[in-house]
Amino acid sequence: MPTRREIFERRQRRRANLIAALSTGAVLLAVCVLVPLSPGWESVQRAFFNGAIFARTFPGLLEAFLLDVAIFAWCAPLIAILALALAIARDLRAPALTPVRLAATAFIDIFRGLPVILVIYLVGFGIPGLGLPRPWNSPYLWGSLSLILVYAAYTAEVIRSGISSIHDSQRAAALSLGLTETDTMRYVVLPQAIRRVIPANMNLFIALQKDVALLSFIGPVEIFRQAGVYKSLLANFTPYVGAALIFLAVTIPATRYADHLMNKQRRQQQ
Repeated sequence: MPTRREIFERRQRRRANLIAALSTGAVLLAVCVLVPLSPGWESVQRAFFNGAIFARTFPGLLEAFLLDVAIFAWCAPLIAILALALAIARDLRAPALTPVRLAATAFIDIFRGLPVILVIYLVGFGIPGLGLPRPWNSPYLWGSLSLILVYAAYTAEVIRSGISSIHDSQRAAALSLGLTETDTMRYVVLPQAIRRVIPANMNLFIALQKDVALLSFIGPVEIFRQAGVYKSLLANFTPYVGAALIFLAVTIPATRYADHLMNKQRRQQQ
């Protein structure tokens, strides 16, 4: 038998859900009714929501999106490896390794302080400008490197925050049991730290999937650039809407999964 408090809380949840559903429905209804009544709706509909152009360009956009996925797929593991190395380097405590710690700190400070698009321009145009032979002048290579450098800096700080959240008493206990500093980091600190920062890193990888589109500014014909090609050929912005829908189809489920991980972690800590 549920207690009176549980019955009351259940009623409050049902009431809150009903109010949320009604308010959301009212807003959506207002948008669906009022937007088509605006004076410029017909021209906006022709320019952004043309069904024929959408059907004609969507397969090409989907094919171009495979390049985004491929770039993400080879960047993500390299980012994880470099970020882990940077986070460990920043946590080094031996006085003799101070130069390594300072170098990692400088790397993180520089690439966290620069906009992604600026790094893409500097690396993507600067290094090929040295006159390197193929394939070392490829915008795919240097554009990917730009994303790796920037996102490794952000991810390293997230991992370092997880390392810092492990109490020093656990390190002391591991050392007292005979573990070396390396083994303490490997078997005691890192397993806990990485589990704690998975939700935050999921959000970074979602952002990475979107920022792959920035590589279009230095040449790769991925989905954003392909949408621009279609826009120029057809004099219509509907391909950009198609590209947006493809991105949303990937990022929204990933975002919800990241939220699920964060809520699960919060419940475990309670």
